[in-house]
Amino acid sequence: MKVSKYLAALLLMVPAALIVPTAFAAPASDKEKDENRIENAGTVIDEILNVPDNIPQDLLNKARCIVVMPSVVKAAFIVGGSYGHGVMTCRTGEHFRGPWGAPVMMALEGGSVGLQIGGQATDFVILVMNDRGASSLLRSKVKLGGDASIAAGPKGRAASAETDVALRSEMLSYSRSRGAFAGVSLEGSTLRPDNDANHKLYGREATPNEIITESKVQAPESAHKLISRLQRATPELRP
Repeated sequence: MKVSKYLAALLLMVPAALIVPTAFAAPASDKEKDENRIENAGTVIDEILNVPDNIPQDLLNKARCIVVMPSVVKAAFIVGGSYGHGVMTCRTGEHFRGPWGAPVMMALEGGSVGLQIGGQATDFVILVMNDRGASSLLRSKVKLGGDASIAAGPKGRAASAETDVALRSEMLSYSRSRGAFAGVSLEGSTLRPDNDANHKLYGREATPNEIITESKVQAPESAHKLISRLQRATPELRP
């Protein structure tokens, strides 16, 4: 009994400031995961753009936004309600004509995604090819192939973007697994802003529109590789 009273007295002597911060450790951990995801997205884009036969340059120049889902694993889609996490960066300004800007955290859900993934982690890259497709992703959840048209993207930087698939589709999707890069269909899946992750990342109630079109937040340091690599590869929109 005396020992218990002694321990209780010691706890009362501990300053509250030393106890309270531990209650808020989880959000910091979540933010760190998002920062790592952004860094990984930059690495994925850098590696893909360094291979001449991957995404055609004409398509890069026409893209308003680029979504990167790094290291998605099949297990995430076996359990209902799970999804892949990633980022979207867009050319800034109302009509997506400015330089590449701060990233928006995104979630890719269900549909055919699980079928596209083998035993290894898979990277997904989605090019958003027009203003309508980009604006729809900034507003709400978009069903790919329903709310917005999407097709497997053509390969080869020398390939012409003036193909039926490029002209008709609002989005073009690619996957990379075990180093193999190819166009892939994501019809039936949904893509949406991950608002919880955006709030944790930017520390305020930042909406996708404020992040992209209004440029009201500063890009985190973790986004430097992603933004600078895209700015170097395709500095201006050429619709």
